[in-house]
Amino acid sequence: MAKKIKVLIVDDSAVVRQTLVDVLSSDPDIEIMATASDPFVAAERMKADIPDVITLDVEMPRMDGLTFLQKIMSQHPIPVVMCSSLTGSGSETALKALEYGAVEIIEKPRLGTKQFLQEARVRICDAVKAAACSKPGVVQRPSMSVEPKLSADAVLSKSSGKAMIQTTESIVVVGASTGGTEALRIFLEALPADTPGIVIVQHMPESFTAAFARRLDSLCKITVKEAENGDTVVRGRALLAPGNRHALLKRSGARYYVEIKDGPLVSRHRPSVDVLFRSATRYAGKNAVAVIMTGMGDDGARGMKEMRDAGARTIAQDEDSCVVFGMPKEAIKLGGAEQVLPLQKIAAEIVRLCP
Repeated sequence: MAKKIKVLIVDDSAVVRQTLVDVLSSDPDIEIMATASDPFVAAERMKADIPDVITLDVEMPRMDGLTFLQKIMSQHPIPVVMCSSLTGSGSETALKALEYGAVEIIEKPRLGTKQFLQEARVRICDAVKAAACSKPGVVQRPSMSVEPKLSADAVLSKSSGKAMIQTTESIVVVGASTGGTEALRIFLEALPADTPGIVIVQHMPESFTAAFARRLDSLCKITVKEAENGDTVVRGRALLAPGNRHALLKRSGARYYVEIKDGPLVSRHRPSVDVLFRSATRYAGKNAVAVIMTGMGDDGARGMKEMRDAGARTIAQDEDSCVVFGMPKEAIKLGGAEQVLPLQKIAAEIVRLCP
């Protein structure tokens, strides 16, 4: 039997602690090692046992989550999943936590419909599992219980026609998950101002994507913004899919644009990389270049294979530069990746492929 993932929950809200206990305990691969109301209590718990993963609130009395995160990473690196209430200022703070070494961000569970609670359970458990498989942190790689998954068919049917003939305008589509926030920063910062239009799916809760896009925009030569329905995909701009909404590439005449829409979880995610990649297959064909980056699971693997079969150029991030070598590994295994490159070389290859 595979070793279970031991989780330490740190949050000042008793309601949130109990909710996370209930959610995480429902997964057979996860066990709750302990809970703590603040970092000082957490430190006492860790004297008795070391968790595989810590879920950590951002704002707490006595010591805030960012300070505790920095102490963990400097003294005994352990995979940390930040838990935020998705307030405006909190989004910026949680993004700062990713810079300090947190692996993932999850939403604090809230009351809602049965469907929302089920989707939240999937997201939270997947985030903890992704953290357990991430670098750094020497942890047991668990066997993963797989929830039933919908394919991109749930949002967009597979095209029966030939891929679009090549034109002079290239489009870049990118998918990333765990570890993707920093990977995307490194990739986008290296691109020139006249880079072909880019559409990105980064698995991230809603309300975080706007703050993340603003952060990238302040760092990059290209413009970066959270995608809105109907936004035109143009040179020098990257559009980031909003959290909890699917993003599809569409085309009207010579104009590429994005459609932002609701829909079910696809490959356990919304937005889904598979949905974006399938839409690129249908509406861009050989004009597209696809990149799949660090992330847990297999979202984007089938979509990348469809793109390559349609004549698109495809690139997967290599294992050594990934925080979690899940999504790229599955794309490579399916034959979807034409090239496998270190993160630091992907931008230069995009420039070469899209003159």
